[in-house]
Amino acid sequence: MGMNVNLTPQLEELVRSKVASGMYTSASEVVREALRLMDEQDRLRAVKLEQLRKDIRQGLASGPSQNWSADEVKREGRARRARQAA
Repeated sequence: MGMNVNLTPQLEELVRSKVASGMYTSASEVVREALRLMDEQDRLRAVKLEQLRKDIRQGLASGPSQNWSADEVKREGRARRARQAA
């Protein structure tokens, strides 16, 4: 399947420089690699989004929130560390 794509001058120069570097043999190869990477990023983003949704559902199902004090958490952590050091 043939397809024509219009690129900005900056992207066109990037493609040309990739081919000139010898890393790719043609502009088509550069574009295919870019599309593969974009597809991989999209799939990774979808996995992360699903994990976030799962974490949110789990948090909502865990019950009502409880008040807490940062100072109290610090005190408990320091006391636990002191007990372990002793």
